Amino acid sequence: QVQLVESGGGLVQPGGSLRLSCAASGIIRSINTMGWYRQAPGKQRELVATITSGRSTNYADSVKGRFTISRDNAKNTVYLQMNSLQPEDTAVYYCNLRILMTNYWGQGTQVTVSS
Repeated sequence: QVQLVESGGGLVQPGGSLRLSCAASGIIRSINTMGWYRQAPGKQRELVATITSGRSTNYADSVKGRFTISRDNAKNTVYLQMNSLQPEDTAVYYCNLRILMTNYWGQGTQVTVSS
């Protein structure tokens, strides 16, 4: 079965940077969309960024210019480079893989932005 494993979360000061990685394993259709979502306590999960297998990207307005999503199709891995981090970026970040109408989710990785 398809599995997603995130890594790279941690504690960083405001203005700092962090790079998240998510590796997918299993039988994966080559045409798909991978992305990052985040959820803070008391809030709903929200989209951060997505990238198709053709490398078309989409970003939430709140992270445009600060975050960059990329992927390595050969490794079925998606990355999220996060720069100029702010306290409001604090959340659990989840990796997502969508194949047709099916969504797969990682276990999440904690990102905390605090001085």
